[in-house]
Amino acid sequence: MLGFSALVPHPPLMVKGIGKEADLEKIQATIIAMQGINQRLASDPPETIVVFTPHGAVFNDAIIIYTDQKHQGNLKQFGNENSWEWENDLELVEQLAKMGQAAQLPVFDLESKSLAGFQGGLDHGILAPFSYFNSSWSSKVKLVVIPLSYLSLEKLYHFGSLITQAADVLGRKIAIIASGDLSHAVRHGASLGAEFDQKVIHLLSKKEVAALMRFDPVLLEQASECGFRSMIMLLGALDGKDFQVKLHSYEAPFGVGYAVVSFEPQGERASLLEEFYREFRETLKQQHTKHAPIVSYARAVVEASVKQEPLPVLDEVNALLTGQAGVFVSLKKHGQLRGCIGTIEPITKNIGLEVQRNAVAAACHDPRFEPVALTELDELEYSVDILNSPEKIEELEDLDPKRYGVIVSAGVRRGLLLPNLDGINTAAEQVAIAKQKAGIGEDEVVGLERFEVVRYR
Repeated sequence: MLGFSALVPHPPLMVKGIGKEADLEKIQATIIAMQGINQRLASDPPETIVVFTPHGAVFNDAIIIYTDQKHQGNLKQFGNENSWEWENDLELVEQLAKMGQAAQLPVFDLESKSLAGFQGGLDHGILAPFSYFNSSWSSKVKLVVIPLSYLSLEKLYHFGSLITQAADVLGRKIAIIASGDLSHAVRHGASLGAEFDQKVIHLLSKKEVAALMRFDPVLLEQASECGFRSMIMLLGALDGKDFQVKLHSYEAPFGVGYAVVSFEPQGERASLLEEFYREFRETLKQQHTKHAPIVSYARAVVEASVKQEPLPVLDEVNALLTGQAGVFVSLKKHGQLRGCIGTIEPITKNIGLEVQRNAVAAACHDPRFEPVALTELDELEYSVDILNSPEKIEELEDLDPKRYGVIVSAGVRRGLLLPNLDGINTAAEQVAIAKQKAGIGEDEVVGLERFEVVRYR
């Protein structure tokens, strides 16, 4: 049974012994709100707390639940010598993984220390807010830890609903803590970060779950937040339930939005899960029907390649069989890059073959990602960029990241960044990322070229 949930921030400076007195004075509203969350949980302690953290291991295409026998951690890297330990609720972990897989969600239970590149242990996303929970009650609860996933919001919401169902199957009394700051780009009242925070808080206060699921993806990306997906899983756990929302505090004295929001279940209401899935499928279907022919061809190539079928052949009169150009094929999944491979200059005899070659490479051979799986094909968005011939430039002032892509060169190292990418607003940012992609040092002198593209979606 789900009894209580809360969205909480996690800045290390909120922890006594880490934050200086002047810092703590600036977040008094957050501190008082966290003390209130502690009092509410202490008045009716759960058996298990399920916590979502954006600072554990991060997965693009799966939901991971840690199976460590005990969850341990400290904040010594921030100057706090305390350590914490909780027993894992392995029975709930097993039940949740089983139900997730039965629902055809990519849910896996793994020991945190077994994950490549991750040392295990509790991170500040958990320990900073949990430091406010009195040990008189919190030391007796068990903990289930779930790190960040970039699956679609629909799948995260679905998974959240399974948490409540799994607890009900086991007769387990649980609470959910969704750890996450809001925007990390709150600068003055008119910034995009401030707009994001205000919109999220307004929609939460009005219980507008559907509007949060349809949140503007561009604003979401530009907000540089780390709590939205934790919040969606929490709302999924409340699917089919009416609930009371209370905004305990919101402040952003350091340019990062800290919100403390609690949720109390109150009776039943209609489930929204199937509606969200239906809208998601319909949106993608509409996008696919509106593709430009060149994008439809790239999609057909990707799907044939992943299915290990013969690649589609263009008919003799197809316009793609004329002309040569460099081409980039980009794949996105739920707003996140899923693959992007291209050629600065043509290496095949026509644009059609260039698209074919780079579409296969983007789906199957981008070294940053695992090859696209069959189960992902219905979730991909496509774009194709045809490059005009690059021209040499001398100064950053000759660049406009919305209009021009950039090529940086240092010896044999060469890096490219396409134009008009979300979150790239200045020429300096554009060049810095292109350097990074080419393995060129931040302070190394580079030659610059700019180019324009024709982008098809």
